[in-house]
Amino acid sequence: MAETQRRQAPLNDGGELDTALAFLRFAREAILIKTEGLDEEQLRRALVPTGTNLLGLVQHLAGAERLWFAQHFAGQDGVEVELSMTVPEDRRAASVLDDYRAAGAASNAIAAAADGPDALTALEVAGQRRTLRWVVAHMTSETARHAGHADFLRELIDGTTGR
Repeated sequence: MAETQRRQAPLNDGGELDTALAFLRFAREAILIKTEGLDEEQLRRALVPTGTNLLGLVQHLAGAERLWFAQHFAGQDGVEVELSMTVPEDRRAASVLDDYRAAGAASNAIAAAADGPDALTALEVAGQRRTLRWVVAHMTSETARHAGHADFLRELIDGTTGR
């Protein structure tokens, strides 16, 4: 089967944070590409016993962006974090997708305002403050892992493949 969503990996090499953030953006884009051209039913369709679906992955990742960048790194109070992969029936897909884009943009702004990759989280993680470097690596890993799930789900929905 021919790949229909394949893209070039980032070639950014302008410094540690530039490179790391480029790969995080690439993983975020991979998630969004998997949703393109699908309707509400397809985005919510559960094709595995756990009930995981594309829209649920997106909702979960928006929450993870806020958890790691806004709460843990920036120490922002009152940030709403929804990590569930179950999207309420009354929440439209466009809202979930827009929320994910907004969460990524907010994370980018937080990273851009930081004092470089050695800047420390406001909150401790496992008993110590971590660096922005760690937060970016953790979020990239989380997003890439779920992008792999999204690859399989999209292929099962309509045969579309690629990264």
